[in-house]
Amino acid sequence: MHVVANAAMSADGKLSSRRREQVVISGPEDFARVDALRASCDAVLVGVGTVLADDPHLTVEDPDLRDERRARGDPEHPARVVVDTRARTPPESRILDSEASTYVLVGEAAPEDRRSALREAGANLVEVGDDRVDLTSGFAALEAEGIDRLMIEGGGEVLFSVFEAGLVDELSVFLGSLVIGGRDAPTLADGDGFVDDFPALELDGVEQLDDGVLCRYAVG
Repeated sequence: MHVVANAAMSADGKLSSRRREQVVISGPEDFARVDALRASCDAVLVGVGTVLADDPHLTVEDPDLRDERRARGDPEHPARVVVDTRARTPPESRILDSEASTYVLVGEAAPEDRRSALREAGANLVEVGDDRVDLTSGFAALEAEGIDRLMIEGGGEVLFSVFEAGLVDELSVFLGSLVIGGRDAPTLADGDGFVDDFPALELDGVEQLDDGVLCRYAVG
């Protein structure tokens, strides 16, 4: 499986404010880029924190891109994946509508009533790990379902976890022209952080988009 992580952050490295509400960091050019990146992938993954904060849909907006997907024999939209150890995704979330398939990676400790509610809402539950989702096993299970190219859209906890597990092949970061600040505001890679064996990145390209800069990296 090829894994590409994507994020938009402020000039000081924040994904949103300390209130963890959605902040517009990029503009139309970057929105179009992200839409095309989604369209090129078999699935798009977020953590449950992103679902609870933003209620994302994670579908392809451009009808021409949807047509291109159909023309090559793919569904209109990529599948959606939520990393959700305790099965906290609300059954009424937009990510569980009928527009695309949705996989929810849960732990063995997830309450059965929440699991049942997600199944009834149409989610495909994948049990991997106990107190924490085992991402390596989860990605293997997704690959067995035919997902060969996976896009990760956040948030910071998930992004740290996939880097920690050594699962990322590419990283694209849009750096916006604003400062958000706040010691409690989420960053590109939250979690425990690294103290050694830092993931190595190789800069593949830099491009100005909107009023910001897009940096593309290969992950070593």
